[in-house]
Amino acid sequence: MAVNTQKPTVLVTGVSGNLGVRLLRQLADFNVIGTDIREPEDASNLARFEKVDLAEERSCDQLLDLMRAHRPESVVHLAFILDPLRSGVVEKKRMWRVNVAGTSRVTEAIAEHNRMLGVIDKFIFPSSALVYGPDLTKPATEDAPLNAQSLPYALHQQEADRTVQSRVKSMKTKVYILRPHVFAGPTVQNYQMGVLRGIPGGKGRLAERLRRQGKRLPLWLPSRGDYLEHKFQFVHIDDVARLIAHILQRKLLDPKLTILNVAGRGDPLELRRCIDIAKIEVQRVPARSICKQALRVLWDLGVSDIPPEALPYLLGSSTMDTARLRVFLGEHYRSVIEHTCEEALAESFASMPVASSAAKS
Repeated sequence: MAVNTQKPTVLVTGVSGNLGVRLLRQLADFNVIGTDIREPEDASNLARFEKVDLAEERSCDQLLDLMRAHRPESVVHLAFILDPLRSGVVEKKRMWRVNVAGTSRVTEAIAEHNRMLGVIDKFIFPSSALVYGPDLTKPATEDAPLNAQSLPYALHQQEADRTVQSRVKSMKTKVYILRPHVFAGPTVQNYQMGVLRGIPGGKGRLAERLRRQGKRLPLWLPSRGDYLEHKFQFVHIDDVARLIAHILQRKLLDPKLTILNVAGRGDPLELRRCIDIAKIEVQRVPARSICKQALRVLWDLGVSDIPPEALPYLLGSSTMDTARLRVFLGEHYRSVIEHTCEEALAESFASMPVASSAAKS
């Protein structure tokens, strides 16, 4: 695809990921320069693609060369590893180099480019609701303390989130930090979706056999406690793509730093409602520690791709206040955030075949 000089240019890292692919569909009015460790299956909407591995120190110079060559007005940083098994990056140190050091390299390239040329006007970084912690007593506002726990992805997002905030002044650009709750949609793969789908996602032979048999793993819950009343929010991945595109097209004079909680419209969902939508079997056990042991055994056997470190987020109660997002979008709120939390989750299971439980086999 040739560069159209009549269109503004945006640089997107992680362009081959699920969110990157969906964002591309929203950017017909932009020249998109994309980077990733692998080329997207369909690169027809890209003005240019370059392979960039943010775990490598030279990636900062690669990004700077792209910025100097194409003069993007905006940068969207989507290159982040959530799932080590699916990404193939199982070494925690390398995961940190991509997620945290990689984010630093992106911000460093922007700061250097704007110091010399001063043309990048917007930087968009999707962080995560996980940075607030796994068990909140009230809906978190954007000013709530960051208290990520146990899960490497959450801890990395928290460190990267703080890094971006600390570099707002040096980047000399408008910075937008988005903190979306659990992504949902038919193509989405994450730990919460994995637990509710119950698909044995591990790499072991037993997982492969269970998948062939159409078996589903149960949702393990302690028999005591109000876990079924715990509340969760979801956001459709297409709505996040629309929000990023909206920010790129936005003409208003926003402040240097804008932080936005992002979730679907409407009320959060109790876990019991999530279970109803997912049609997943619940296995009740005497104690929370047994849930963790079950996750550990399934992980060690290569049956499940849900690490035991995710348990606090899977069993916690976590909601956010999205009033700031509604004010930010104003009259565009419903056209950008099209799905409610329940609609987003339901669409994740609309085409999922009915499967029997592996717990009974």
